[in-house]
Amino acid sequence: MRKIGIIASAALMSLAAVSAQAADKLTLQLKWVTQAQFAGYYVAKDKGYYDEVDLDVTIKPGGPDVAPAQVLAGGGADVIIDWMPSALATREKGVPLVNISQVFSKSGMMLTCRKDMGIATPTDFKGKTLGVWFYGNEYPFLSWMDKLGLKVDGSSADIKVLKQGFNVDPILQKQAACVSTMTYNEYWQVIDAGLTPDELSVFKYEEQGVATLEDGLYVLEDSLKDEAMKDKLARFVKASLKGWKYAVENPDEAADIVLENDATGAQTEKHQRRMMGEIAKLIDTDKLGKLSEAAYERTVNTLLKGNSSPVISKKPEGAFTQEIWEKAMAN
Repeated sequence: MRKIGIIASAALMSLAAVSAQAADKLTLQLKWVTQAQFAGYYVAKDKGYYDEVDLDVTIKPGGPDVAPAQVLAGGGADVIIDWMPSALATREKGVPLVNISQVFSKSGMMLTCRKDMGIATPTDFKGKTLGVWFYGNEYPFLSWMDKLGLKVDGSSADIKVLKQGFNVDPILQKQAACVSTMTYNEYWQVIDAGLTPDELSVFKYEEQGVATLEDGLYVLEDSLKDEAMKDKLARFVKASLKGWKYAVENPDEAADIVLENDATGAQTEKHQRRMMGEIAKLIDTDKLGKLSEAAYERTVNTLLKGNSSPVISKKPEGAFTQEIWEKAMAN
């Protein structure tokens, strides 16, 4: 009997190995470091949702020196997370990115300013130094400044643009009157550093009418010419959205899963749980992951505005598809 048991156990192990080998490999490149901004993907991996659809998913953290589009173009990933302004600008430059699913339905971007440096309304920006993220993150800001009629460069510039690092030091040290922040991250770094909400003026891009879509899933056009790849992408979207639904409904547990996957050990429980709570506000669970074509058009129009320096020169064609999301929902 013991011999039969050993044989049976070996057979089960062999089947498990075959099953693991059969899983399709897929690599996801994040836009930034491991944090609750990407909780849905870590939850999907931790809960076995990718396993359920026969996928072996590798999640690659990003960082200040990582350009997701370049990683994708170079074959280092199958899917990337990017903001639509950056993706559309990159597409116009020749890298054919296509949005296959839009997880975040609202923008979390805002400008956080010190009242004691004379900022109460956007009309106070003139003559001030404003911290701005670049590497593709500057596009919504530039569109907003153009809408306000403020020149951002040249000898007659109305404001001074400070190329902001990925921290909030400029506002703390009064090197800038305002800095770029996200509702779920840098704003709370300002608060934790000692400034109070009453000391700050906050301008959300959503409320200024220049919000653009963030954190969408993008692939190269060629991926959508292969039926097997489209099937794999649909399975990936299905499992990822299941992970996001769980994360939104169980924010503390989702944040803990993110912490378990943070190889740097730099994140804290307080920050990640707070971040996950704010991230949940940006996700519409009704038709989760489906790109709103109205929001897409709003993003495109925002990027086209401004005769001085439009982000894109013309309306893009083929920059998104609903096919993968529809296939994911049908499976």
